[in-house]
Amino acid sequence: MKQNRVLWLLDGLERAPWADPVIDALQAGVRSLPLGRGRDLLHGRWLGHPVHPLMVQVPIGTWMSAAVLDTRSGRSREASLLIGVGLAAAVPSALAGAVDWAELHREQSRVGLVHAMANWAAVGLYATSLTCRLKGRTRAGRAYGFLGLTAVGIGGMLGGHLAYRQAAGANHAEEVPHVVREGWHPVGAVAEFAAGRAVRRVVDDVPVLVVRESGGTIHALADRCSHLAGPLSQGTIADGCVQCPWHGSVFRLSDGWNVRGPATAPQPAFDTRIVDGHVEVRLRRSGMDTDGEPSGTETDRAHESTS
Repeated sequence: MKQNRVLWLLDGLERAPWADPVIDALQAGVRSLPLGRGRDLLHGRWLGHPVHPLMVQVPIGTWMSAAVLDTRSGRSREASLLIGVGLAAAVPSALAGAVDWAELHREQSRVGLVHAMANWAAVGLYATSLTCRLKGRTRAGRAYGFLGLTAVGIGGMLGGHLAYRQAAGANHAEEVPHVVREGWHPVGAVAEFAAGRAVRRVVDDVPVLVVRESGGTIHALADRCSHLAGPLSQGTIADGCVQCPWHGSVFRLSDGWNVRGPATAPQPAFDTRIVDGHVEVRLRRSGMDTDGEPSGTETDRAHESTS
């Protein structure tokens, strides 16, 4: 069976380097924006997943509704109001998308650039449509509106490719609880873990980051960053946290909480203990231990993690 031609074109777009210099310049510009804590707000760290897909529902919904009204005569005024609302909502939606796009892999960035171009074309067409309507050129306004909706559809298709085919914005650590078996797993002798040094181990084919603090407490997290699977074991350890070397996400070693984005999901964390001079780890599952008892209290962890 031959490959779907649309998918063939999208796969080719992922491999096309023609826009890489533009992508580099634009991404650097987005990263340099003085957004402060607003950057994590736009990433959707507070929501637990990217906020951009949520925000785009407003312009898409209002523009689709305007198209429905345009199929009936005498409803141009209402359609104009909906188009205006969609244009206003498109600005923060685009900013949220740009902040996410600036922290993607190269192949994702290439598709994301065309996705953004389609959406900005839609914004331009809808702005023209609204201008025509305000000047009494209703027929032209409707025509530009339908063209804008077409552009929105193309942008949506590319956005779906980004999200589902390329896994942009997905939690790349979600599979860990489904792969790691219950119970304790040995990861090495205590002497193998120098204080303050990130060490990579593997449990049931899942890479695990193990860090021993100077006081003897041992922490363990899933090694692949939830943002885009960056190797946390190659990151920087400081102030009880680890920073991903790829895009700068920061996770708390004690429980995997994502202190700073672009990661919107925390890292799966492991309980640790020392038995006969060897470190063992156990995946923390919804606050329950393997016997069905509550786990993960500070007292229990300190007892299990003593050197």
